Amino acid sequence: MNDFEQLADYVFKGNAAAVKDLTQRMVDGGGNPMEIISNGLLIGMDIVTPKFKAGDMYVPEVMMSAKALSEGMKIVKPLLTGSEISVTKTILIGTVSGDLHDIGKNLVVMILESGGFNVVDLGVDVSPEKFVAAIKEHNAKIVGLSALLTTTMLNMKATIELITEEGLRDSVKVLIGGAPVSQSFADEIGADGYCADAMAAKEMATALLN
Repeated sequence: MNDFEQLADYVFKGNAAAVKDLTQRMVDGGGNPMEIISNGLLIGMDIVTPKFKAGDMYVPEVMMSAKALSEGMKIVKPLLTGSEISVTKTILIGTVSGDLHDIGKNLVVMILESGGFNVVDLGVDVSPEKFVAAIKEHNAKIVGLSALLTTTMLNMKATIELITEEGLRDSVKVLIGGAPVSQSFADEIGADGYCADAMAAKEMATALLN
């Protein structure tokens, strides 16, 4: 097993310490950062995705794999050149105003990063105004809105309305997710898509940007 295969295996098995150690050794040995990401780290998550969808892996295991991947990304991301970073598409994500839940959102962030996206995590209790300001600042192509309470779902609608009022709606796609959210609600508030889970978010974001 070569270093890339070993790195992928460590990611798949959720061994964060081993991923961190091997990634650092590969970098110190002159390894190309993009190759380490593409041929090692992301390959590991590519093993995870179908197993999760088939029910052979569960959320805690996926989070361990995603955490392991993030440890490797912390080392190689600062080494990428400007041109390499610009290839990755920027996604904003946050839990809407009034809602402090973040476990599901955090998993989505890790899975999106595993897909090579540049994710800007705005945190929880994010106002429509903050979403709009971040879209302008980061030139985001996709915004992900999360809500875990039926009482905060309507703040997704308020956020989309403000994005529209600011003239940004045509340039950004809006995805929504969370326990009380559904496809019918996404249709009702004018979102571009509903994501049932983190893997669905990754697949839909990839499809929208392609």
